[in-house]
Amino acid sequence: MQECRVCWAYHFQTKREDMSGQWTVEEILNVVRAFQPACVLTAAAELDVFSVLCKKPMTAKSLAGKLNSDIRATTILLDALAALGLLAKKGDKFSVPAEVAEILTETGPGNILPAVRHLGNCLRRWSQLAQVTQTGKPPDREPSIRGEAADLAAFIGAMDNFSAPIVCQVIDCLGPLTFRRLLDIGGGPGTWTIAFLRAAPGARATLFDLPEVMPLARQRIADAGLSDRVNLVAGDFYVNELPTGANFAWLSGIAHQNSRQQNRALFAKIYAALQRDGVLVIRDVVMDESRTEPMAGALFAINMLVGTEAGGTYTFDEFHEDLSDAGFSEIALIHHDEYTSSLIRAIKSQP
Repeated sequence: MQECRVCWAYHFQTKREDMSGQWTVEEILNVVRAFQPACVLTAAAELDVFSVLCKKPMTAKSLAGKLNSDIRATTILLDALAALGLLAKKGDKFSVPAEVAEILTETGPGNILPAVRHLGNCLRRWSQLAQVTQTGKPPDREPSIRGEAADLAAFIGAMDNFSAPIVCQVIDCLGPLTFRRLLDIGGGPGTWTIAFLRAAPGARATLFDLPEVMPLARQRIADAGLSDRVNLVAGDFYVNELPTGANFAWLSGIAHQNSRQQNRALFAKIYAALQRDGVLVIRDVVMDESRTEPMAGALFAINMLVGTEAGGTYTFDEFHEDLSDAGFSEIALIHHDEYTSSLIRAIKSQP
């Protein structure tokens, strides 16, 4: 997933590539201050400020009435959004610029509100990194003001926001597709299932994910006109066996959530589910031996530290060892990406 390749991360990368430059006090402080606009934007997304204001310009008092929020606090938040250029202010009324409405309103054609809300949930966990480093345990999850169900919907929607722009590019890296049946493990909203079936018109797919994810996947697949080619199977891959019969298994953005022991167990289940000569492709972060490159992967390991019990980012050698342990052979890194779209292919060559 090309998730959140933000400007400050780019600044870090540039800084590391240009070793002649020296960090300054102001640059360090700017890095630390980066939380401020992030908090302003994610709060606005959580409150759905943009969707409400998009209907008509409003004063802070009027908007506070719509949001059931405090007038003083709402005024300060709206002024900050206007200062950032995310809102326009004329007199005492606020409105949403057209280019912002396209991407930050519920009905916008490029709506990324799920991703912004999900990253806001991540931000709350990241703010507790020092405590997590002391204890080795992620903080207790506290729902946003939207509630747990809405947070799950934001997470699933974010996975689509992050993946949809890159699906064709990633699938092209796999070369000609010859599979008959796809098993999309932890397939979430069906973004990859839909893309693979469009790329392979004669194929069918099974999407396997948690029961609470199924309604979201079912709707997206129906909207894509592919319901007759997709079998939705609810389950938990930590507990249940995987559906059998596929000759191509796709594991996208899952391995980093797990410990290596959990990955070995999951790889063994995939091996058992695949047909002979079936192919597994893993899409995920692949780190170098130093674990400091790619830089985005090192930062993503922090996301797993604060968000999971045992997740992390792994080297190709670690993936190779764990896949071999499960019985796979011909394991190869077929595409290397600076973030989460590295691709590892492995073959089930035994019955």
